[in-house]
Formats: sequence, C-alpha cells, structure tokens
Amino acid sequence: MKLRRRTTSRIGWLPPLNDAAVVALAWLASFAFRFSLFSNNAPANIVRIVAVSLPLAVVVWGGCLLAFGAYRTPWRHASLPDVRRLATASGVAALALAAALLVIRLPNFPRSIVFIHPLLAGAGLLALRLLARMRAERSSLGALRASAQPLLVLGSLDDAATVLQTLRASQQWRAVAIYSPTPSEAGRSLQGMDVLGPPLKLGTAARQLGVNHALVAGAAGSSARRLLLEQASDARLALLTLPRADDWLQAGAGAPAAGPRTLELDDLLGREAVQLDVRGLSELLAGRCALVTGAGGSIGSELCRQLARFGVGKLVCVDVSEFAIYQLEQELKARHPELPVVYLTANVREAERLRLLFAAHRPAVVFHAAAYKHVPLMEGDNAIEAVRTNVLGTLHAARAAAACGAQRFVLISTDKAVNPTNVMGASKRLAERALQAVAKQHPGTRMVAVRFGNVLGSSGSVVPRFTQQIAAGGPVTVTHPDIVRFFMTIPEAAQLVLQAGLMGESGEIYVLDMGEPVKIVELALLMIRLSGKSEDEVPVVFTGLRPGEKLFEELLADDETTLPTPHPKLRVARHGDADAGTLDLNALVACIATPNTAQARQENPRRAQASTSSSGGDSLPSGGPGATPTAEPDAAQVKALLAALVPEYRAQVEVQAQVQLQNPTSPSRPTP
Repeated sequence: MKLRRRTTSRIGWLPPLNDAAVVALAWLASFAFRFSLFSNNAPANIVRIVAVSLPLAVVVWGGCLLAFGAYRTPWRHASLPDVRRLATASGVAALALAAALLVIRLPNFPRSIVFIHPLLAGAGLLALRLLARMRAERSSLGALRASAQPLLVLGSLDDAATVLQTLRASQQWRAVAIYSPTPSEAGRSLQGMDVLGPPLKLGTAARQLGVNHALVAGAAGSSARRLLLEQASDARLALLTLPRADDWLQAGAGAPAAGPRTLELDDLLGREAVQLDVRGLSELLAGRCALVTGAGGSIGSELCRQLARFGVGKLVCVDVSEFAIYQLEQELKARHPELPVVYLTANVREAERLRLLFAAHRPAVVFHAAAYKHVPLMEGDNAIEAVRTNVLGTLHAARAAAACGAQRFVLISTDKAVNPTNVMGASKRLAERALQAVAKQHPGTRMVAVRFGNVLGSSGSVVPRFTQQIAAGGPVTVTHPDIVRFFMTIPEAAQLVLQAGLMGESGEIYVLDMGEPVKIVELALLMIRLSGKSEDEVPVVFTGLRPGEKLFEELLADDETTLPTPHPKLRVARHGDADAGTLDLNALVACIATPNTAQARQENPRRAQASTSSSGGDSLPSGGPGATPTAEPDAAQVKALLAALVPEYRAQVEVQAQVQLQNPTSPSRPTP
C-alpha cells in the first residue's frame, strides 16, 4: 500500500507571506537593476508593467513553492535537501513566469527581468532559511553552553564533520576544538572549530584548552588513531566515542540516546558494520522454528538474540549448563516476552536425547555452537572429552537435524581447526570432516561449517581475564611477546554465521573475514590505557606458551584455497583433497564412545543393532574384537587417534601410543 503525502498540512501563514514579500521585493529590485532609477531610459508604461506583472510573479512563485514542498520542513531545520528543493522550485517558477508573460504580451516588457529576478529571489529565499537556522542554533547553543562539558574531537576532518553535527544536539558535551592525526590538516578550521595537530602534542593541546575528555571520531582501528589513543592515555584524557547508527537501532526502544559513550575495546578493532541480507534471512527464519545448541555460550546466546530479532516462529535453546540456560531465559523473557522460546538442558553427546528433542520440535534451521574450546584444558586428561563433545556432538546433532527434516544445519567451527597443533583444534577439524560426511549421506539438509577466530568478550577470550587482572592491579599475563590472534566482535560473528547459513551449499566450509591479526601484548596495553592506568601501574609479564598453543592462528590449511561469495566478509574454503568428506563414522564412534555405553552394547547386541538403525548409524557397532574400547583412552591415545584421522594435525608432544580404527566388518583402517 502506497502512502500519500499530506499536502494540506497546516504550515501557518507567516512563512508563505515572508516568501511572497521576498519575491515581490526581488521583482522590484530587478527593475531597479535593469533601469536605473535616476535615468530617463525607462519606458513610458513602466508603472503599468510593474503593476500588472508583480502580482503575477508572486502568484506563480508562491504556487511553485507550495507544489514542491518548500514549507514541509521548518526553516530552523533547513538542510541541503531543502536547498535542492528550493532551487528546483525556483527554476520551475522562473520558467512558468516567463511563459505567462509571453501569453499576456505586456508592451515594452524588458526580457532581461526574467533572468535577473530568479537570481535575486532565490538568494533572498535561501537567506531567510539560513537566518532562521542560525538563530535557532545560536539560541540552543547558548542555553547548553553554560552546563555542557568541553570536549576535544580526535580524528580527521571528514570524520569530525559528522561528529560535530551530532554534538550540537548534546546537552552534556560541547566540542571546543579538533585534533587531527594528519599534519596537513593542522591550522585549518571546520564549522568554526580550530583544527590542531602535529607537531603540537595532544597532551599540550588538552592542557591549553582545559579539557579532560576526548571523543574519537570514526573507526579507531588504524595505526594513526591508535597512536592518538596512546597519546590520550598519556595525557590522562577520558576517551569517548559515538555509537554507530545500527548499534542503537538494534538495541530497541529502551536503549539510551545515541550520544557519546565511553570508548570500549570493541571500538579499537575498527570493524565495519556487517551488511546482512535482511530480506533473505527474514524469508528463511520468520515464522519458523530455529534450534541453537550451546545456546548459553557467548556465540550461542548472541545467535539467539539475532534469531529473535528476525522474528522466528519458535526458538529452541539447548545447553548442558542449567545456569547458562537460566540466564538466557531471563534475558530473552525481558527483551522478547511475546516470542515462543523453549529452554532445554541436554548434552549433545547423547544421541537419543537429541533425536527426541529434534523430533518433538522439528526445527527448520539448526545452529550447532556447543563445543569445548579451551585449548590448554583439553590437552591432557580432558582430551577424550573434547573429542566426544566436539566430534560426537556434531555427529549426533547433524544426524538428528537430518532425521527431523531440517532445511539447514550450521556448525560453528574455529580457526584453530587449521593445521591444528592441539586437541581442541584437531577435534574441530574432525568435526568439520564428520559434518561433510553426514552432508553426503543426507543431501536433503544443507550442512555448512563457519570458521572464524577469537571473539572479544567470549568465555574463552583473553579479554575477561585481562579485565580481572587490571581491576586487581596487575600484573597482566601474556604468554609470548609475539603471539597474535584474529579478533571480531560477538554480534559481528553471529550475524555472519546467520548469513553463511543462508548462502551455504551443503558440505561447504565458510571462512569469515577476520581483518588484520592483533598482537596480544598490544591488546593488553590498550586495555590498560582504556582503564585509565599506565604500564607502570599495571605491568605486563610474559609466562610462556601453554600446552597446545600456537604463536599465530590461520584461517586456511596449507592445501586449502578460498573462493569469493556475494558477501564481502565471507569466503568458501576449498580443500585440496577431493575426498575430504570421506570418513568411517561408525568406526569413529566406536573408538571414542564412553566405556559404559560400549559395555552395554556388548551385553545386549540385539538392542544395540536396533538402536544403531534408529539413530542413523551413529551408535556403537555390536561386536567384533577391538570394535570398542574397554577402558577410557588416555591423552596419548586420543592424540594418536586424531593424528590418524586428521593428517594435518601435528601434536606438540611425541605420541607413543598407537590407535587403529576398525570397521565392524573389516579390521582395516578407514581412509581419512
């Protein structure tokens, strides 16, 4: 349904009367310019010409101004679109008036008037609007100047221009100057503000101006802006920034006003806002059931928030942690009280439990975020738990999704799955391969994996630990001075996961654009400065690499390449091995299943066979010597198993034990 504009809205008489007066005065001034009042070359009927043409000019111009909406915007809020609208109306009015004068054919009418008058009238009409806006801004600024705090704007002229417009409406802050990192911009002026810059030090400028706060204009990720942040920290300036428009729009009606706020670590990444296919995601998700495993975690909970934003018909949140599910329940109930949400506690390693849950709710889209992801903890006695959760959990969830007829299944993977040197990374790479194998068996469900690096503020990130250490007065512990990681924000990661789930073809692995890697020691120093402290107050100490930890992470393996997608921040990884998805899933399950389950299967083969059939083959084989382990495998056995199934896995410690996978019908080792 197309909305009609209200052309009969009450605009008052004063603006049209003022414009009519300007048009009339401009008409008289045009004759004065054309015929000097002190000369005798004016035609004899000049009075009749003016008397007849003046009302005609006022009527034609007034009608054109009304027709082109010159009074829809109050003059005190006039802007460039209004100037363009005024110019268009003036041009049409000039042509219409010239045509009318040709029709009435006034004798001796000077034709040059039709060229002089539009220039004078247009300038006068524009001057009225500019004066009204200047008066309104002067009165508002005068009321705010007494109580507003002085603020120094940090950034280039292009970045500062937008910020200054926003600050004009702020009752708490007023900009007093601009400090640009570009030396060539120093000494210039912008909107009445002096532009300062090198060689003048930022601290010196702040002391001269008497300011204690600085606002970072634009993205804070460039090296020039980071240098500014360091100087601001040295000058003890409290740093602020403006939220992006999409940040406060997504926050909802209860969000605070989009004014200056404290600069946070997320802002230092300089990440651009994610452009989502909103229409495609709405068509995929709106009114349908979506299920998220690991829903209480950092990525899982953000996925739930994003899914609620797109209006899913029902949201099923699954997590093994009762407390995490409780926290998520309280949040979603407060934000989306009308959304049907089911909160479930379940372990993804329990195939039968997942199968029943999926069958009961029949989700159309599944996001599998449940995983163990802490690298050092998974290297020792917990190695088998990492493999069971990350690999078996993925197998069970993918098969349950296929069995219930889900349209799409998205696995949340990690950059640590690339050329892994630790159990966690190798288990996630094996989970990717297992997903590809299930995707070949169940072509009716699109199954994709999304691979990305660290996210700021997640439970496995260094950021919460650094925050606690800084609050305690230090020291801040960093494993190695050269260690680097990719970082992105939690909302960005979740949104790109949604986008990949919409675009992906079955069996594909998507790689997110993580930007430039960040040195962890620089991240620690930035966090210290953001807290208002210095490195002398909170020192940084190096503790050495932890078990399984690499100096740098990769997003592609040695034999992988990527292909572009329609989305600039998503690429598809192509593995050099055409049979990368070939995997003996039954033998894999047999090797890593829990001993209690294996013993039960051996004691009741008939029941085991029935369960195997009902769950799609993800249960233990019922028989065959060596088909199932009889004792819990130790870390060395788990690493040997991973080395056999993930050729690119290179453990940091020497693996002595050897594990051989056996097929239920053949003792030979499956092809990785």
